[in-house]
Amino acid sequence: MSRFDGDWYSPTRLHDSPTQYHFPGDRFIPNRSLMDLDQAHTLLTSRTREVSDSTISDEYRRKLEENLSCNKEGRPFRMLVFRGSPKSSKKSIPFIEEMQQQDEAEALYNMNTKLSQLRLLPKKESRVLDAPRINDDYYLNILDWGKRNILAIALGSDLYLWNAETGKSEKLMQVDDQGDYPTSVAWSEDGRRVAVGHLSSKLQLWDSETSKPIRSLEGHDDRVGTVAWNGQILTSGSRDNSIINHDVRARYSLSCRVQMHSEEVCGLKWSSSGNKLASGGNENLIYIWEASMMCSSNFLYRCDGHRAAVKALAWCPYQSNVLASGGGTLDGCIKIWNIQKGTCINSIDAKAQICGLEWNRHHKEILSGHGFSATGHQNELCLWKYPSMSKVGELKCHSSRVLQLSQSPDGSTVVSAGADETLRFWEVFGPPVRDDSRVSDLDSLLSFKRSLIR
Repeated sequence: MSRFDGDWYSPTRLHDSPTQYHFPGDRFIPNRSLMDLDQAHTLLTSRTREVSDSTISDEYRRKLEENLSCNKEGRPFRMLVFRGSPKSSKKSIPFIEEMQQQDEAEALYNMNTKLSQLRLLPKKESRVLDAPRINDDYYLNILDWGKRNILAIALGSDLYLWNAETGKSEKLMQVDDQGDYPTSVAWSEDGRRVAVGHLSSKLQLWDSETSKPIRSLEGHDDRVGTVAWNGQILTSGSRDNSIINHDVRARYSLSCRVQMHSEEVCGLKWSSSGNKLASGGNENLIYIWEASMMCSSNFLYRCDGHRAAVKALAWCPYQSNVLASGGGTLDGCIKIWNIQKGTCINSIDAKAQICGLEWNRHHKEILSGHGFSATGHQNELCLWKYPSMSKVGELKCHSSRVLQLSQSPDGSTVVSAGADETLRFWEVFGPPVRDDSRVSDLDSLLSFKRSLIR
């Protein structure tokens, strides 16, 4: 057996006396100040002689254990034990310490600034547009903001497009049949086509660039009060209690028809991944559907916590298995559902009819729009923190109930349509806040404010 130099293979204790330690970093990230980098480099790069005899004697094992459990002075020493760097033996470097103190103060200031920004609500709307002849009907969905920054709004028998960048508006279509009018609108995902449901059960696709109809889709027997896109699939819900999936690419578009609700289908919303559909009905129920199983009429879950019609539905943008729903006047509750289990994980009594819900994509918040109330909370917008669902604040400018909400493509602005015949734009969500406190492992390693480069 070869003879080894004890200083070569035994660990050297960096700190000789027990002292108080402070812990500047994560416990699973090595601390550079506790490392002997020169010795480590030597051990990694030097070549050693191979041991010719594989048999390890008891004497060698005993000496190995002694060197692994004691330092050079013979004091007890344990390897691989987490320690902070001792304050007493740490050399003071005023310049570095001053920079660290500045960083800590700046981080604290930024954190306080961000917290105040999350709670800051606008005192009033940023813009108000007239919406004459808007239908004051809870069961209609006549407002949608497309990805090309164009707002579609049905006013009476007409459908208008308002360009948020130029401020110009144009009439896309007009229903000539007396007694008929648009009852639902929804932009396609590319923002070029708009689907329009009618009181007369018609469903049409319009090209927003040419202002011409593309095609009509059939299948319903009563008004189409809600429509939702999922790629090339257009889903419609009707007062005939049915849900229909239309493949707009096919000549015969009706690809699936489901009739599970016992009353009118008030709300439809596809998840961002497109694999799940939530439908709300006038019988106070919510059904969760798997896209691949809809044709068999087998739903995943039936959620029965509300006590009034469910129109407002919104999938959480940062938790794909979370759905928010809002009930009508007799319910007035916002419920948060875990779709993986089909259970309600939170319920807040908003004390007013809930006509719309919009998630804040930049911060963990959700905005609700309200209608009738018996307790004085009507006609307002409320911002809630998620997941605590504590109220951040209220916005009160509509003189009549809020009918619907929609969000701008960049997620910074929400528009509310009111029965007072106004569209009000709110900078309530604001731009995304950059989180500079999250740095990569490489940035943390190379930052000379945090550690010294040897």
